[in-house]
Amino acid sequence: MPDVHDVRFLTVAEVAEIMRVSKMTVYRLVHAGELPAIRFGRSYRVPESAVADALRTPNADVG
Repeated sequence: MPDVHDVRFLTVAEVAEIMRVSKMTVYRLVHAGELPAIRFGRSYRVPESAVADALRTPNADVG
């Protein structure tokens, strides 16, 4: 298990830019439990490794 000092956290805006989605989409993923995040005060931070995992895992929502 990585040490907490080795984990890099990203803001919601940074995650949205990396994933090429809106910030609201990132918030929806966090609130749905599909993207792990830690809440610091009123803001959320997402581990960089969680973003990499989410991008590696194909997830298509075809309606």
